[in-house]
Amino acid sequence: MFEQFQNLDIFPVTVLDVFTNLLVALACGIIIALVYRFIYKGPSYSVTYVNSIVLLTLITSIVILVIGNNLARAFGLVGAMSIIRFRTAVRDVQDIVFIFFALSVGMAAGVGLHVIALASTIFISLIAIVLVTFNFGAPRKREYLIQVSYISTIENETELKSILRKHCKKLRLVNMKKLGEDNVEAFYQVSYKRKDRSSELLRELNGFDQVQHVNLFFDDDDADSTT
Repeated sequence: MFEQFQNLDIFPVTVLDVFTNLLVALACGIIIALVYRFIYKGPSYSVTYVNSIVLLTLITSIVILVIGNNLARAFGLVGAMSIIRFRTAVRDVQDIVFIFFALSVGMAAGVGLHVIALASTIFISLIAIVLVTFNFGAPRKREYLIQVSYISTIENETELKSILRKHCKKLRLVNMKKLGEDNVEAFYQVSYKRKDRSSELLRELNGFDQVQHVNLFFDDDDADSTT
């Protein structure tokens, strides 16, 4: 009975099927990698990761070809793959999404569903480009973090809040800690009235002689300003 189960063919393939599936997986993998390279905006772009997306699509297609030819191989391959451990930490959620993207398309190409593989690759890629182009996930009002070290007196705190309220539409004290006998460090979460107000705010804080240190933390498109 086990021999019959082992020789059970689920997806019999020919040499032409193998090459066709691999070519479709290669084309889809290249499209996925190009889309990732186009929409990625993080600080640590990895050429190795982009190349790995193409290879992952091909490898997944090969795995599906192997386990699709014999049902017993599927159980054996699951056991073999379960001993593999990956220690590389994924930096961004988007990287995980593209890994699953490549895996799914590779599976579709591996079982010979070429139309599904190509159509889903093009459709999902277009959706990803549109989401990034229109900045879909961004909040309506961006919030930033300001770190200020100053001499703690009632007059200084009043003057500091007056400067912040002049340039910020929203102002919230997140944390405050003492640095010494008279010095404190405060963290404010703010949203600017206009984005260009950050440079004006920095100049006014620098002009306040009771302020010793200022950090303005911006979004990913800008650099942090320190004084």
